[in-house]
Amino acid sequence: MGDTGTTWAAFEAAEPEFAATVRERFGQYTHHALATLRRDGSPRLSGIEADFRDGELWLGMMPNSRKALDLRRDPRFALLANPGPGTDMGGGDVRISGRAVEVTDPEKLDRYAAEAGEPQPFHLFRVEPTEVVRTWVDGEEIRFRSWAPGRPTKSLRRGNDDSPPREDA
Repeated sequence: MGDTGTTWAAFEAAEPEFAATVRERFGQYTHHALATLRRDGSPRLSGIEADFRDGELWLGMMPNSRKALDLRRDPRFALLANPGPGTDMGGGDVRISGRAVEVTDPEKLDRYAAEAGEPQPFHLFRVEPTEVVRTWVDGEEIRFRSWAPGRPTKSLRRGNDDSPPREDA
């Protein structure tokens, strides 16, 4: 499960408008939901703050937290932007899946801690996105936009019936 070579900056370069929408959606709230995999393969859902800084998406965690230990063992994750109060979803449902690469270099950790104002010690992971998805309601339809490295961005829509989704032109 090595390095995918994908960065948040690569996503921003490939899809600047989509990336801006995702960042804006995450910026509406401080706390989000992180899904990791437990040792037995079952999912674990935890609260987390997401930090977009220096062209990267970072996940910081308390020392030896379960989510940090999960990511050390298996770097796959899914991150869901806080949906907010009520049912309007504040601009849609936004989620990022990928791999979390732990940063262990003391100089990089010190620099991040100073810039972000984070107390040490902590675990710091750099996100390598493998999929970014936004889902939102547009009139009577639900719309989906997804990106993955090495493929064109997909935009689909569907109504509230059993007809199949239609790809946007």
